[in-house]
Amino acid sequence: MRFRNTSAARSFYGSLLILLPPLLASADAEWKILSAESESGRGGIDHRHVVVEQTAVAQRVAVDLAVFSAKSTSLRVIDNPDGKSLDARMKGEKFGCAVNGGYFDAEFKPIGLRIADGTTFSPLRRARLITGILLQSDHGIDVIRVPEFPRTKKIIAAVQSGPFLVEGNKRIRGLNESQVARRTFAGIGTNDRAFLGLCSDVSLAELANILATVSIVEDSKIRRAMNLDGGSSSAFWLARDNGSAFSISGRKPVRDFVAVGPK
Repeated sequence: MRFRNTSAARSFYGSLLILLPPLLASADAEWKILSAESESGRGGIDHRHVVVEQTAVAQRVAVDLAVFSAKSTSLRVIDNPDGKSLDARMKGEKFGCAVNGGYFDAEFKPIGLRIADGTTFSPLRRARLITGILLQSDHGIDVIRVPEFPRTKKIIAAVQSGPFLVEGNKRIRGLNESQVARRTFAGIGTNDRAFLGLCSDVSLAELANILATVSIVEDSKIRRAMNLDGGSSSAFWLARDNGSAFSISGRKPVRDFVAVGPK
């Protein structure tokens, strides 16, 4: 399924909220793929649009993914102090995909570690919620836990966020089951796969269950996945092969973005 513009994407995601009942089912409930479509994007980055269903309560959720090589692509953190939209920030850039980044406070300052082009502009923090780091090093793109952060290795880009959603293809237990919102997330899979994604309204526990139990990334199991800032911050952008772009716009300004492109 292709959305020609942001308004079409918003319409689809909004329809899920209107047509479906409240998300009150257990996070342990079984999810199955109802439909899945793929298209090639710029620089070998694939776009996957997957609709998953929890048949017991007739609940459907849309997931959009940008899937790419963890070793042959490059991740960048883009500071956005002037609050531009993701679409505006991507104009004229050579990136293949991008999403919103980590959390920020009421003064529009990043919360947690941010590294852009090898320079740290926000320090590492230890807090219960922001337990993961999405980063780019000389070894490629990776998702790590905060205690694993290498103090000596050169890090090109990093964004601290959380919580962790998946570890070793198993969902993290104890995540919130009641607060429902759009979610942005990032992860690492087997077979040199990495991904950025946006999911329509679910709880953190439900998203973790979907990522751990449904094959939304073809030919790859998810090793690790972490949550990024979500809700009204959630935004997704992907450059198509034909020069157009697929995008789901955020609903408020965010402090930074995560983008992936060629090395």
